[in-house]
Amino acid sequence: MRHLLTLENMPRAEITRLLDRAEAFRARGEQRALLAGRTVLNLFFENSTRTRTSFEIAARRLGADVINFDLSRSSTAKGESLLDTLHTLEAMKLDALIVRHNENRMPDWLAEHANSMVSVINAGDGSRAHPTQGLLDALTIRQRRGDFENLAIVICGDIRHSRVARSDVHAFTALGAHDIRLCAPRALLPEDANEFSGCAITEDFDAALESADVVIMLRIQKERMAAALLPADSDYFAQYGLDLRRLALAKPDAQVLHPGPLNRGVEIAGEVADGSQSRILDQVANGVPVRMAVMAELLTPSSP
Repeated sequence: MRHLLTLENMPRAEITRLLDRAEAFRARGEQRALLAGRTVLNLFFENSTRTRTSFEIAARRLGADVINFDLSRSSTAKGESLLDTLHTLEAMKLDALIVRHNENRMPDWLAEHANSMVSVINAGDGSRAHPTQGLLDALTIRQRRGDFENLAIVICGDIRHSRVARSDVHAFTALGAHDIRLCAPRALLPEDANEFSGCAITEDFDAALESADVVIMLRIQKERMAAALLPADSDYFAQYGLDLRRLALAKPDAQVLHPGPLNRGVEIAGEVADGSQSRILDQVANGVPVRMAVMAELLTPSSP
């Protein structure tokens, strides 16, 4: 691989190799010689806490130099085109560009227009893809479940606007999952059901949770929709919030995941987010080795 833009159509063997490599980094910790002398730039057009920080930590643990691009103080704020900004940054001999953007396929566009051999890693674009989140969610589930083929996985929340849901489905399907259930109120279900072919789609959260092995909760992305579509927080929680009563409908050892940021009392109750079945902090911890694995794969393709 030269870039990581999406998990869609990525072969199972390739995803498994990245997950195995991430596990190796978890066990061994930092390996600063691996990317010594390399330069990684974080180019975030949207706010981020977990993703941006974990990419920076991951790059530093591999020995790379990291630059956090400040858009508010850059020439883009003065009217410079994104293409000119890209070529200016390339002239400084970057090795990897970590991109988050609110427009779908913008990382792909940057990869297509790059003049150098810089690797572009998609850190989330619009509602389309968040590949490293999909990988870390898969790793978090695999650590306790192993085989995906017999798992019932529920994803509930704002499916329509969720790049996480799309990358999760791509990853889980590639790893052999056959029972993926998508749940949301009608206004937050995907506009095109064919986009999630093979998944069961429902508005009934209680029914979706029946005997589930994994429950992934998503926040309502208010920044991506008209206010008219939004139910009141209390009404949404009454129908689609994961509380202890609803969690009891899943299997007793069901895992609970959430990509963050959390809206307690809206999509998830505090006692569930902090409970014994929550893997939310494990997801955060797994973000660093997963992103180490991706950068190592792209920037040292000949290494084992």
